[in-house]
Amino acid sequence: MPISHPLLQRDPARATPSLALLPDGARHGLGAGLALGRVHEACGSARHRLALWIAAQTTGPVIWIAPDWGSDRLNPCGMMSFIDPARLILVHPKRAEDVLWSMEEILRSGAVPLAIADLPGLPGLTPVRRMHLAAEAGGRSHGTAPLGLLLTPGMGGAQGVESRWHLTSDHHGSSGAWALTRLRARTAPRQAWQVQHTQGQSLPRISHGIKAA
Repeated sequence: MPISHPLLQRDPARATPSLALLPDGARHGLGAGLALGRVHEACGSARHRLALWIAAQTTGPVIWIAPDWGSDRLNPCGMMSFIDPARLILVHPKRAEDVLWSMEEILRSGAVPLAIADLPGLPGLTPVRRMHLAAEAGGRSHGTAPLGLLLTPGMGGAQGVESRWHLTSDHHGSSGAWALTRLRARTAPRQAWQVQHTQGQSLPRISHGIKAA
């Protein structure tokens, strides 16, 4: 006879709240999206575009942190097809250590759904862990946990991130084609997709087929 006791019974596992990476991502193997209350990484030559795609699927203000001395600046006219520039709050710390500190404090506040840090290099493991804890704390204080996104150069490689995504152009003579690769995720294998952004679409769509990375 099976033994039943309240202490031995388990509730069904709850799905982790997530933000879709792309509108049709779930149908094409991207899973539920980016887990909230965690820090993710975007790299590659088109990482800023990927960040805007993600920002476009949130509501409310988005905080974008970038070093004061950086030469790359967001172009409001270039982002208007994805997101209203008025939604962005730009933070430009004057010291390198203040970029990560700002990110941690913003996530801890839970005041915005998405915080983006455009980094000139790779952060250490300890700052990333602190940002995870800050995002979890932000969720406890506001009900919905914020999402942290680190933009890193090259192929990325930040330790301790929940997932790492790489985006680069793949036009082959026609504009609007992109190669999206999941380089790392805790619960999913490395994989790549072709993404097409046609005129008139607010956000791109994954084209037919999935190729192995």
